[in-house]
Amino acid sequence: MAWKQLGKSAHGERLNKMKLSPNYADGKFHNPIPTDNSFGPGKLWKTLKLYLNGQKRVPDQTLPIVNLSKDSFATPPASGLRITWLGHSSVLIEIDDYVVLFDPVFSNRISPLPMFEPKRFHPVPVSISDLPDIDAVVISHDHFDHLDYETLIQLEPKTSMFYLPLGVGAHLEYWKIPPNKIIEMDWWEERRINGAFRLIACPARHFSGRYGFGDRTLWVSWALIGPLHRIFFSGDTGIMPLFNKVGEQFGPFDATLIKIGAYGKTWHDIHVDPEEAVEIHRMVKGQLLIPIHWGTLNLSYHAWTEPAERLLVTSENLGVNVAIPKPGQFVEPVKPPPVEKWWAEIEQHH
Repeated sequence: MAWKQLGKSAHGERLNKMKLSPNYADGKFHNPIPTDNSFGPGKLWKTLKLYLNGQKRVPDQTLPIVNLSKDSFATPPASGLRITWLGHSSVLIEIDDYVVLFDPVFSNRISPLPMFEPKRFHPVPVSISDLPDIDAVVISHDHFDHLDYETLIQLEPKTSMFYLPLGVGAHLEYWKIPPNKIIEMDWWEERRINGAFRLIACPARHFSGRYGFGDRTLWVSWALIGPLHRIFFSGDTGIMPLFNKVGEQFGPFDATLIKIGAYGKTWHDIHVDPEEAVEIHRMVKGQLLIPIHWGTLNLSYHAWTEPAERLLVTSENLGVNVAIPKPGQFVEPVKPPPVEKWWAEIEQHH
């Protein structure tokens, strides 16, 4: 089972399509601007020292969640847009009578070698069987904390279509997901869904690979435009000027889902920090920022509460609207819940 999780490299017709991409050269995909993704001995040593600096990277207790059941989704959102953060980068979006699931990872650990990988700070707030039928599962890139074999296998029967960056379909076909349910996209490529929705694969500044830094599949951010509402999903990314173009072409967005955690000095180019997340939110013309990629897994050397604290300070200074929900807490952007520092309360009790 562990080896199955690794997935499969693209070949044949899929590889030929990848080679036609303007972002592909010398056997791999490239970032739109120069990006330092090296990890030599010097950087490894610096990273190790940062890991040993005494930051509290894991909470003392399981984080509070809002448990959801099938009944939770029986009544559609009154506003037409409801966003549910399920932990890490997994987000369920009910938008204009359409259901989209971004980067679903429901496994308790992420990796083909679970003993070496971080354990979740909290359970997933809903079981796959209790989810509503999914019109689209949308994946940002093929790292283990965003693309999970066990999760996708279980989701497949209730999912109409999987939208993926170029090359990622090879993993899903290897996992026996029907090819007619797989659509792969390049940066700036757009698909119409059900006639009424536009899904655009936008650039991101990151890397890819499930066993090494192969960059043999693409990494993307996403814009989803419905009849009445618009969503931006960052995936994993560093900051870059191209997000201005996303805002100009596809904004303004009712809500942005932007990563705020797992940043660090030694991988700055490929992982934004909370201040840069706010900057991207403004670049793409977002109205409400809902942070993702934090509060679930220990993937960096910062304290586990630091991303939310820094986001709050910056958003208040710049007058940016944020919602920082507990996993499973519903957010309707027209009337977002007030920010309650639930993460700080956990630390105060210990």
